[in-house]
Amino acid sequence: MFKKDFPYFQNNEIAYLDNAATTHKPKEVIDSQSEYYEKYCANTHRSSFGHANKATQKYEESRKILKEFINAKLNEEIIFTKGVTESINFIASSFVKNFKTVIISSLEHHSNIVPWHMQGRKLGDGLAVVNCNKNLDFDFEHFEQLLKENPKAFVSITHISNAFGKIHDIKAIIELAHKYKAVVMIDGAQSLAHIKVDMQELDVDFFAISGHKTFAPTGVGAIYVKQKYLKNLEAYQTGGATINQVDFNSSTLLDSPYKFEAGTQNIAGIIGFGTALQYLTRVGYENIEIIEKDVFNYLDKELKKIPNIIFYNDIEDSIGSRSFNFENITPDDIGILVDKMGVSLRVGHHCAQPIMKKLGIKGTIRVSLSFYNDYNDINNLINALKKALSMLQ
Repeated sequence: MFKKDFPYFQNNEIAYLDNAATTHKPKEVIDSQSEYYEKYCANTHRSSFGHANKATQKYEESRKILKEFINAKLNEEIIFTKGVTESINFIASSFVKNFKTVIISSLEHHSNIVPWHMQGRKLGDGLAVVNCNKNLDFDFEHFEQLLKENPKAFVSITHISNAFGKIHDIKAIIELAHKYKAVVMIDGAQSLAHIKVDMQELDVDFFAISGHKTFAPTGVGAIYVKQKYLKNLEAYQTGGATINQVDFNSSTLLDSPYKFEAGTQNIAGIIGFGTALQYLTRVGYENIEIIEKDVFNYLDKELKKIPNIIFYNDIEDSIGSRSFNFENITPDDIGILVDKMGVSLRVGHHCAQPIMKKLGIKGTIRVSLSFYNDYNDINNLINALKKALSMLQ
């Protein structure tokens, strides 16, 4: 139904099932970038001629669109970054250095593990990991124990696992963490493509956002920072566009958000991000959730018909991604063969090696969906998997 909005699907008949890695872009998002480069290309927040003013206006319009989209209180709570990876590194470097303990979950992407290692943290020494129970469920009892043992910790938890599609109950996580005076950051890389998020309802302190996983261009994202923490946040980089006054003895910086957006930004990408969010608003999350649940259930039903398939969680409290393996079959072999049959999916550890090691596997076959996927994509996948298995068994 929605594929007509995406040029990628007009140019080929591929069953694209790797949306957790990146989503495709509606034509209006692509056009908004072309329009910037063709009609009013200029740098933002610097010059005062007409096209420069328009570029700044469109750039700041995207900030406002994102602010309203996630129900932040203020524009200055929205800081543009290259994506979730930079957002997490930014907060790790600029805010979290002095926290004694960082608490993460067992299902984290490497982007929410490695930055803590770069601070010299390791398991039991500045870093704590919440267990996951059977079905990859978040262990709230263990989480509360860690909060009691590590008062005023920094908690950094993924909302939706990119590797398995498992949804954490982040509202409950945030409430429990705040009970023990912890500060909370949520990795929302997979969130906005599937679920409506509301910063006021969640009462979250930091929320990392991806553009390219949300139908926007690559190289753009944002970090939401609750207003009360802006004054404690150090500049991650400095230079052009961050400066209030400079002489050879000292410098003073602007207030948020400009203080944190050094250098020339990905202007076209950020304008495209705003356009993508407007597109999502028109599609509506109520439609997205209905479509995705239907196709996700169909995927699960059809996969379960294939013999010797191994799952690691059920689809309750999951969205977007379904990970699995086949007995005595290497995932990479499946990936190579189904690609030859016009099916794009991901195989491997999905930048989540610790949970793969915990499960005793090297990786999985991952199918990740978007609202533009349909039954035909799933049928093509199932046929390709069956053919691949017949060749490998």
